[in-house]
Amino acid sequence: MCPNCRAFITTSDKVCPYCEMRLAPPARARAESGQILGGLIPQVRFTTVMILLINTAFYIADELSGHRLAEAGASAPWNDPIFGNQHQLWRLITAGFLHGGISHILMNSWVLFDLGAEVEQIYGTSRLIVFYFFSTVTGFFLSSITGQTSVGSSAGIFGLLGAMIAFGVTDKSALGAQVKALYTRWLMYMLALSFLPMLIPMGFRIDYFAHIGGLAGGFVAGYLASTPRARLMWKEPLIRTLAGVSLALTAGAFTMMFLYMTGH
Repeated sequence: MCPNCRAFITTSDKVCPYCEMRLAPPARARAESGQILGGLIPQVRFTTVMILLINTAFYIADELSGHRLAEAGASAPWNDPIFGNQHQLWRLITAGFLHGGISHILMNSWVLFDLGAEVEQIYGTSRLIVFYFFSTVTGFFLSSITGQTSVGSSAGIFGLLGAMIAFGVTDKSALGAQVKALYTRWLMYMLALSFLPMLIPMGFRIDYFAHIGGLAGGFVAGYLASTPRARLMWKEPLIRTLAGVSLALTAGAFTMMFLYMTGH
């Protein structure tokens, strides 16, 4: 039985013929080949680690540039001329991959490393990409219309958290109940940390609106996408297309940012 769509399959299938999810090899094969780069990157965390590496690369580049990247890619209040006159809507994307300091990126990376792997395991890679992208945009959109200027991957992180809660709400199995209970506690802990000043590192400002917008975006995306199911096969090509569009828009956003920085 496929662990994703619950359809009956043969033991020789490497990809589910119904939901097209790649199936895990036998236990012996997993022990030998379940890691990437000689065990440096676990298979289940591959996409998450790629996001972390991208965030880290941009953080290092921002530090070396004297914070020019954060200045060019940060979100801004919606009534700021950069949105109305200069049409820099790409900031709603680039802001989610930039950070304001070492404590900022370390805290976000710590949470994303575990949470991203869980989302990827339950929903698959394509949905993880869509959730992260969509919740980043919704998070910084709410942040912008409420007059905030900020950066950070926390909008996307709260989006992944919202997607996991959506899974717990829609999946009526015992697993769904456990997931909902676990990530509802996660949400309570993360909100508590956000609102306790003594636990916030010196100079570290919390953008609550980006968190709320990301959480709402991730929940809606998770609820609509759901996990792969044999009876909902039509969703799979759409989800993969949306993942490709998300990657293309992200690449385009950073291209626009760099053109803006160089005066083109």
